[in-house]
Amino acid sequence: MAPYEALYRRKFRSPVYWDEVGERAELGPDIVRQTAELVVRIRGRMKIAQSRQKSYSDQRRMDLEFLVGDHIFVKVAPMKCVMRFGKKGKLSLRFKGPFEILEKVGTLVYRIALPPNLAEVHNVFHFSMLRNYMSNPSHVLNYDPLQLTLNLSFKERPTKILDRQERRLRNKVVQMVKVKWLNHSEE
Repeated sequence: MAPYEALYRRKFRSPVYWDEVGERAELGPDIVRQTAELVVRIRGRMKIAQSRQKSYSDQRRMDLEFLVGDHIFVKVAPMKCVMRFGKKGKLSLRFKGPFEILEKVGTLVYRIALPPNLAEVHNVFHFSMLRNYMSNPSHVLNYDPLQLTLNLSFKERPTKILDRQERRLRNKVVQMVKVKWLNHSEE
């Protein structure tokens, strides 16, 4: 039942639900006692519901703890549709790295060693912006020199054309070109 109905023992009168109005038989200390009992019952049920929701939430929650010298990934765009590192939307990078942790600044804050081309970016991050990096001996860490502007974007330039193709639609022809880009290993 709704809290209003539990407190006043009648339905809330709205244009959606019109209840019959009658005389209240209970007056004085009885209604105060019953209201206090109902408030205690509602608070108990709300505590039960809160603890149930907390247990559901805690199943997926994990506390991350990093040590100095660990390698981590840094979340690039904290908000959706923010343009960082040249792409926007679905194809944008989510994490950049791996980078090494230099020191633990606070209980949840870490200072990270960023490469020189990211010198404009502040190097202290909250743990919610970091993801753990599982090292693999076969994985080679390389930092491609990326020329970033002040708003953390870069200019993409084509280096060579790999393939040309024509696609015929019903009433027109579309020219398709496969291009190798400067800052990407893929076409």
